[in-house]
Amino acid sequence: MEAPPVTMMPVTGGTINMMEYLLQGSVLDHSLESLIHRLRGLCDNMEPETFLDHEMVFLLKGQQASPFVLRARRSMDRAGAPWHLRYLGQPEMGDKNRYALVRNCVDIATSENLTDFLMEMGFRMDHEFVAKGHLFRKGIMKIMVYKIFRILVPGNTDSTEALSLSYLVELSVVAPAGQDVVSDDMRNFAEQLKPLVHLEKIDPKRLM
Repeated sequence: MEAPPVTMMPVTGGTINMMEYLLQGSVLDHSLESLIHRLRGLCDNMEPETFLDHEMVFLLKGQQASPFVLRARRSMDRAGAPWHLRYLGQPEMGDKNRYALVRNCVDIATSENLTDFLMEMGFRMDHEFVAKGHLFRKGIMKIMVYKIFRILVPGNTDSTEALSLSYLVELSVVAPAGQDVVSDDMRNFAEQLKPLVHLEKIDPKRLM
């Protein structure tokens, strides 16, 4: 099946253009407990939520230089939980006064045949992984501390190995476009996590 032409248009959630504000960092395995202890004291939930998710990244190549990317994620430890389909836009890195990375974000719950639907639409799976970790909340801020596992046998989430000897730390807020004041709140919170972890505005293009 030939993929239909794709144009990179801004994606909006209903009538509200939602944006994700994001800071990222990492912490070595041996420092995890110290970071969890610090977050327990700073966040609204002293005991974090735990999660074990399987994520698949799908690409659709069209007429533009970069493929269109969608992410399908399901919970492995919550029976009956819906699949989630996520679109993340190109990051806005130009404003040097903005402390956090900002990008369009759409996240919707779907039925369990999501991956079949994407394949029928002409998408192909690029890679998949398992994410296992902890979720804290502070007001509208979400703090995720998790380890990424490589899937050794495609499609078999029982066959995995850790990708590194560290945990990824993400501080994020999803808010309507123009709410840049949230990046100041994120900066103040990130300062309280130093020197355990340094959260930064990381351009994904630097990682390629």
